[in-house]
Formats: sequence, structure tokens, C-alpha cells
Amino acid sequence: MEYEPVIGLEIHAQLQTASKIFCGCSAKFGASPNTHTCPVCLGMPGVLPVLNRAVVEYTIRMALATHCSIAPLARFARKNYFYPDLPKGYQISQYELPLARDGWVEIESSRGPKRIRIHRIHIEEDAGKLTHDESHLLSYVDFNRTGVPLIEIVSEPDIATPEDAAAYLKTLREILRYLEICDGNMEEGSMRCDANISLRPAGTSGLGTKVELKNMNSFKNVQKALEFEVRRQKVMIERGELLVQETRLWDAGRYVTLSMRGKEEAHDYRYFPDPDLVPVVVNEDWVQEVRSSLPELPEAKRERFIKDYALPPYDAKVLTSSKSLANYFEAALQKFRHPKALSNWIMSEVLRELNRDNREIEDCPVSPENLAELLDLLDSGAISGKIAKGVFEQMFASGKSARHIVDEKGLGQVSDESQIESAIDQVLSENPKEVEQFRAGKDKLFGFFVGQVMRKTKGKANPQLANEILRKKLMS
Repeated sequence: MEYEPVIGLEIHAQLQTASKIFCGCSAKFGASPNTHTCPVCLGMPGVLPVLNRAVVEYTIRMALATHCSIAPLARFARKNYFYPDLPKGYQISQYELPLARDGWVEIESSRGPKRIRIHRIHIEEDAGKLTHDESHLLSYVDFNRTGVPLIEIVSEPDIATPEDAAAYLKTLREILRYLEICDGNMEEGSMRCDANISLRPAGTSGLGTKVELKNMNSFKNVQKALEFEVRRQKVMIERGELLVQETRLWDAGRYVTLSMRGKEEAHDYRYFPDPDLVPVVVNEDWVQEVRSSLPELPEAKRERFIKDYALPPYDAKVLTSSKSLANYFEAALQKFRHPKALSNWIMSEVLRELNRDNREIEDCPVSPENLAELLDLLDSGAISGKIAKGVFEQMFASGKSARHIVDEKGLGQVSDESQIESAIDQVLSENPKEVEQFRAGKDKLFGFFVGQVMRKTKGKANPQLANEILRKKLMS
């Protein structure tokens, strides 16, 4: 029997507010342990939480960007569980009245565009972070993260393959980053993903036994963990073994999932409305104010790049994968009005150098204006393509402009016919056997002669002019 997976994702995104959700402590990542804390986020007796308005606004931004309905009234609840990194013994979250419901995003699956529904987006506070020292059998807790604002984005079980799960996760990350409400860094934990997966006979509508997967800190790990779980569950079903509802951890070193604990249900958390926080009222004026401030989102930007710049869909997808990269492209395009040529250089030369150094486009030492200047020199015939690539490497290493490097190193292209003709005459006189073979019909040798001419001129000869003169001399 064939089986198909049914997958839903729960994505936690840390919001990039200056302070925490219910107190004035800094929410910045990377500080020394337990230095961004106060009686409120440490859960001391007698303290009261005060809601950070920016958290609600950021959540509305994400809800609108994912086509959700905004609730006119939302309520905070206490989610009770006991763990060393949760100082109050409960987490302030939202349960029966979340801020947003019933949205969707579209992903590009292997079978074409596919809509993934979003069940809800709700606000909650983060817990602290435990660090385990196995050499001394000790665990350390850092409460800096306690109270950092989160949104949890819960999908419907619409995801059919591990590849689609990774695509959905990437799509949401793009939107979060475009909105500038979360940096999407999975390795640092500012974006985290839990997956629920079950198998059912292909073509049926029922649901199998659900397993929750945790501890996946990259797109690759989410996909690999789900692929493993599909295989594991299928083998157990075919053997007649009983699948249990549980939470499993992904072991990225061994590429397996491991049982962690029984899966909690909502009643296990004993949710009840938080008596210290009033309901959140969101009026239509506030929603419209936020809507008017939304930036151009990735999907709309891709469509515009295809339409306005006649770019292939692949180019548009790469260039709009981040807002900063799209801005870089459009800034360079102001100075060099050849979209496809510019796109080729960014996707090949620029991104290759950045990836090699593990840098983002914001840290690129070649400014959009300097890249445009380089491509202008190439387009005008002032330098050859080979020299342009060498100049770009020097620009990336030094931060200098293309014109400065070309002038400093004397790299300008030779377009003087007499100089090129002299170099060609030398090449032909030095290779009489190849000249004879070419004239006897071995046309492929033309490339050999071009290479020799370029070597003789140190790559500076105008290729088009050199080819014309060379062909005339060889045919005469």
C-alpha cells in the first residue's frame, strides 16, 4: 500500500522589538548571560506585566502579509508547565482568542504553485535557554531570552511533502525579513520550527497518529527530519507495529529522530485567561494604518521584476530572495540600464564572492554604483569580459572603484587597429603550421588563434575587432 504524509508546521519567530514583551529589558541577542533581566521577566512575586504595543503592531503586519483575518479582540492566557527555564511556572500566550486566523501563503512546489493555509497567528513570550554541560553533569540557565516576544504561526495540515515543508518555511522567512520584524536566523534560534507529521493511505482523507518533531535549526534539517520520519512511520505501519503520539527530537549528527516524551494536549497545559492582562482591542483604523505601511512583499516584487525588467522567473526569484538583494539590484540598475546583464553579474560574480566569505549583501564591499560603473566599462568596450572579472575580484578585495583599478593597472581595452593587427601578424608568423591547417578547412583552430592574440595583448584586445581582423587575415 502507498502512504502519503500529512504535515503541519508550527513556526516561532522572535520579534525584533527593542524591549521585551511585558517589561523594559533589552531584547537584543548575544549579551552576557542573565544581564537582560528584571523582576518582571524573572517572575518575582508581586510584579505585573505591561504589554509592548510594538509587539501587537508587528503581529498585525505579519497577519496582513499572510492574508489573515485580524480579531477585533484578543486575549492572553496562561499556559502552565514546569521547566527550569520558565521562571513563573507558566508562559503567557494566547489560546482561545488569538490575534489572527485563517490566512494563507503560496509556495512553489514540484507540482507548481500551491496554497498553504495558516490556521492562526498568536503572540506569546519566549522562555529562557538551558545549556547542558555533560562533562560536569550540570545545566546552566540564561534568562536573557525570557520574555522576548514571539509570534507562533500555525499552519493547517496542508503540506504533503518534506520539500514543500522547507519551501513553506523559506516563504515565511522571506516575508518576516521583508517586514523587518524578525531576522529569521534559525541557527541563533530567532526562528524555530516544530513539525507535526502523520501518514495515511494515499487517496484517503483520514489522519494517522501524529508525531511532533523538534530541534530542527535549518531548512535542511526540517526536510531531512521529515524524510526520516516518513520512512520510520511507513516501516512501522507495514510491520503492524503501534505508532504512538509523541514528541521526537531530531539528531542532526546521526540523521535520525529520537523519542523525547509523550505529546502534550491542550488540556495538559491548563490554559486560563491571564488575570493580569486586559484583552487586546484592535480597531479598524489601526489595521488600516498598519496596512498602509506594509512594504512591497516578495511575491509582488518578483512579479514586478518579471514584468518591468523582462527578467526570467528564476532571476526574479533569486534577486528578490531578500529585500536587501532586491534593493542592491535596483540601485545598480539606476546607473546601468541593462537588467539581464546586471542580473547575470549579481547572480554569478557577486553572490559567489559573498557565499565564499559567508557574507550578506549588506556587507558587500562593491557598492551598486561601483558594479554599475564596471559593467558600463565592459559594455562600452573599454575593458574585455575577462578583464572585467579580474577587476571585480580586485574591487571585492579592496573596495576600490572599477575606474580606479583599470587606470591604476593600465587594464583598458586596446581598440587601436594597428596594435591589434601587429599582434595578429606576430601570432600568424609564429604558428605557420596551424595557419596552413586552418586554411585547409580545420575551422576549429580559429579559437586557438583568438586565444594566442589575447595572450599576446595580455587580454586587452577588443575581442570583436580582433576577431574581424584575424578572420580577414586568415582568409586572405
